[in-house]
Amino acid sequence: MRGHFRLADPEVHPSADRLEAIGDRLEKLKTGAEEPPHMKKDYAQANLAWRMVIELVAGLGIGFGVGYGLDRLFGTMPLFLVIFVLLGLAAGVKTMLSSAKEIEVQMAAKAAEGETKQAAQAAGQEEDRRGD
Repeated sequence: MRGHFRLADPEVHPSADRLEAIGDRLEKLKTGAEEPPHMKKDYAQANLAWRMVIELVAGLGIGFGVGYGLDRLFGTMPLFLVIFVLLGLAAGVKTMLSSAKEIEVQMAAKAAEGETKQAAQAAGQEEDRRGD
């Protein structure tokens, strides 16, 4: 009876060793599929750059929209458009700089945390040497 399996057939019910080997292979495949840490770091920098560009363009766009709307409303075509585009540019740059400052503070905190851990490890190693 080709193609039909009986319930007692060992090929249908694998042993515990075989199941464990399959589980180990699955774990290896899962851990190997993750991105390397350096790729995540590179993408984080790209995300920061895009965030800043979007903030700048959003400031310009909002300034353009407000200026154009006021010019259409009052009939003074280039006056408010120029003023609000410049104000939008200034607001975009200010927001962009505050984002850069925020990232700088986060990086400084991480660096300080790393230095604290290194100092603690060095102190622990020094105590181990003195104790020996």
